[in-house]
Amino acid sequence: MAKSAPPKHPFWLRWTTLAPILALIPLPFTWGQHLGPVWIAVVAFLLVGSVLAAVQHAEAVAHKVGEPFGSLVLAVAVTVIEVALIVTLMVSGGQDASTLARDTVFAAVMITCNGIVGISLLAGSIKHDTVNFNVEGTATALASVATLATVCLVLPTFTLGAPGPEFTGSQLVFAAVCSLVIYGLFVLTQTTRHRDFFLPVDENNELVDMSDDHAEPPSTRSAWASFGLLLVSLVAVVGLAKVESKPIEEGVAALGFPHSFVGVIIAMLVLLPESLSAVNAARRDRVQISLNLAYGSSMASIGLTIPVIALASIWLPVPLHLGLGPMQIVMLALTVAVGILTVVPGRATRMQGALHLWILFAFVFLAANP
Repeated sequence: MAKSAPPKHPFWLRWTTLAPILALIPLPFTWGQHLGPVWIAVVAFLLVGSVLAAVQHAEAVAHKVGEPFGSLVLAVAVTVIEVALIVTLMVSGGQDASTLARDTVFAAVMITCNGIVGISLLAGSIKHDTVNFNVEGTATALASVATLATVCLVLPTFTLGAPGPEFTGSQLVFAAVCSLVIYGLFVLTQTTRHRDFFLPVDENNELVDMSDDHAEPPSTRSAWASFGLLLVSLVAVVGLAKVESKPIEEGVAALGFPHSFVGVIIAMLVLLPESLSAVNAARRDRVQISLNLAYGSSMASIGLTIPVIALASIWLPVPLHLGLGPMQIVMLALTVAVGILTVVPGRATRMQGALHLWILFAFVFLAANP
């Protein structure tokens, strides 16, 4: 006689529920404190648990609402918390914080467009040999990322109205409005009239039936609970990352790396939930979902961050330097060029995944050794 399935634990007793709640407990006691090695290890453990819990809750919400709304939920949620973290650090970071928004946003663009894209293509092609995706939707997403990055991060380097890589007030308002309009148009395109452009396709470019991907969708009540715990998990991830930022800063200084490298590490921590979700989707041969997450997160990181930072700059005690340096502009141009060559065929192999990952490795290496 077949064995019955083991009984499931109640929702409120599962580790995915307890992990983010437990992670919030030490925040008031560790915020702004100098931690010893034991507490650093405890916070790191809770941080990893919150990341894994965020992935589980994000996938539950995505399964309930369907694609591409599920990818959009995670991208926007992570970016909202990222913006809050940037503003907090800029208020308390001193003169070094003038480039924090630029460094964090650019690191997020490089991690999403090369790291998440690369590891997703590699994971999917290792398991399925060749992966397929929708050219129309993916090309639109990449074009939107390139436009936003150029307007908000490249042009400040060449404008003449303000000294240094900085926008004037009117230029900053224009960039903020441009960011919101482009991001809003993309979301409208992704979720309404051209929603099918962002759904997984097979080798014949026909939409894939996703009804067999998972078990029965969660109930509405369970989905709302997962959404709430997703937000709690993301708050815990960013809060604990902020607590760990001081030890990270000290480690970065001890290694002789520039202060801007802290932004790279924090961006990696904040984007870890999306990275794991993207890899899980790629292994199920749903690379389109992975690309939706990658490029959607990149757009949200620019399109939501720049307007909020522009508004916050009225009260921020440091100037807002958004313009990229020559090395960063070259890395951005290389990312866009390789991204176009990856997207145009509508299919990819391990080679494309490896190329994107090596661009990310080059970015991280040069960020540590400029």
